[in-house]
Amino acid sequence: MGIVEDLERARAAFDRRDWATAYDRLSSAADLGAGDLLTLATAAYLVGDDDACVRSLQRAYRREVDDGNVLGAVRLAFWLALVLNTRGEVAIGLGWAARAERLLADQGDVVERGYLLVHDFYRRLDQGDFAGALRVGAEITEVARRFGEPDLLAQGLVCQGRMLMYSGRVPEGLAMLDEAMVGVAAGELSPIFAGNVYCAMIEGCQEVQDYSRAAAWTAALTRWCDTQPDLVPFTGQCAVHRGQILRLHGAYGEAVQEFDDACRRYASSGAQAAAGLALSERGDVHRILGDLAAAERSYDEAAGFGYDPQPGRALLLLARGRTSAAVAAVRRLLAETMGPVYRSRLLAPAVEVLVAGGAVDEAASAAEELAGIAAGFGCAGLRAAAAYSLALVALERGDPDQALPQAREALRLWSTLQAPYEIARTKVLIGRSFRLLEDEESALTELTSAWRSLGELGAVPTRQEVERLLHRDGAGGLTAREIEVLRLVAAGRSNAEIAQQLVLSDKTVARHLTNVFTKLDVPSRTAAAAYARDHDLL
Repeated sequence: MGIVEDLERARAAFDRRDWATAYDRLSSAADLGAGDLLTLATAAYLVGDDDACVRSLQRAYRREVDDGNVLGAVRLAFWLALVLNTRGEVAIGLGWAARAERLLADQGDVVERGYLLVHDFYRRLDQGDFAGALRVGAEITEVARRFGEPDLLAQGLVCQGRMLMYSGRVPEGLAMLDEAMVGVAAGELSPIFAGNVYCAMIEGCQEVQDYSRAAAWTAALTRWCDTQPDLVPFTGQCAVHRGQILRLHGAYGEAVQEFDDACRRYASSGAQAAAGLALSERGDVHRILGDLAAAERSYDEAAGFGYDPQPGRALLLLARGRTSAAVAAVRRLLAETMGPVYRSRLLAPAVEVLVAGGAVDEAASAAEELAGIAAGFGCAGLRAAAAYSLALVALERGDPDQALPQAREALRLWSTLQAPYEIARTKVLIGRSFRLLEDEESALTELTSAWRSLGELGAVPTRQEVERLLHRDGAGGLTAREIEVLRLVAAGRSNAEIAQQLVLSDKTVARHLTNVFTKLDVPSRTAAAAYARDHDLL
């Protein structure tokens, strides 16, 4: 078989997405031109051989320089910078981007300038120049439209859309991502750009809890990956996103398998730092199921890869009864400067922790902030979380009339998303509201339904909490913080001493005591202490 026939077979394999065959045939071919070397580099990247990819790009670059094809050399320098930055060799990548800029100095208005703006975008993003990054994203999009360049257009729309989202303009940003996905769905994009756009789209949806969009595009990404059996990059991200959707739907065992698979895929591709998200997500599942030791191991592994597994770690502290430490953690997180997208993921867990710690006013503030963000973003998952948080705060304040409509709205939204764990937790709030309204029969109906669902899911800790509510196990309906206060009262501590030990204000301790006296129907500290002794609460 001749050289020409070999090349034709290699190119045909590439066109049908048989990356391994294309890579093998092109690797054994001699004296490839710049175009075939770029094809070889792409195939090498897609089968996970980054070193071969870089070597092929360097050879193609040298060929274009020798042939005097400046714009071809610029394109190859762009790809070298992109691949090197992706694999963590940022300084070398910046060097290639600078070389491309120098080559373009005298080339006039050409589309290659748009490609180099991609590197400018990421430089600005790394420097925290978000306004500048947004402006550059718009420039990329404008250049792409002017020259009719599908890859560049999709990249520009992604850059612009994500920056709009981070600035709080979520519906506008999601519309940009939707437009970028049109090119992917139509098959207009080259494989690396298509994979990048898929992952950026789904990650953006997950960040703002737009689960419907995330589920639809995760299914599409899975189909796209399945048509390319030899594909290595993007498959780890795909596994993470599948795991996130499975977790939402309560398929915890399958979700853990996907997160484990993602870690293996990241390791095989050399992108181990990206495994942090998968490990953190796996820790969240273990925490929900009550395997707190496994959750801590997963969070520790995630942190080892440079990923901060919050707010999951704060919720783990709460699950272990370390309420004060959990409260301190969420207060720190809330105090840090973050944009609305990042805060939207933190606020609902923060409300849960703050309520458990008796910091009801802080919890109310966080819930109101979340409700404002959710209204602006418009995403069902976020609106459900906000309604749940508002209901939780209202219940802690003893106001079922405010809690019930919010809990019902949360239930409606979680039901549309088919999220059984969140549905069960919301039914608990509805049951507690009915109980405060003295409708005990309806309360037991809701609590029993939640208890059964949690049992089916294997969510042991939350199910145990519901069991206590169902059996009214002698705690008199007291919250965890109120029981802490009651125990210290029974130990003879003054309000000031209790406030100092629990890191609360005197006013908050007094409010907790008032709630204790009301719930237990006792007139004094002595009577409350006697109740605690009689009901084994000490």
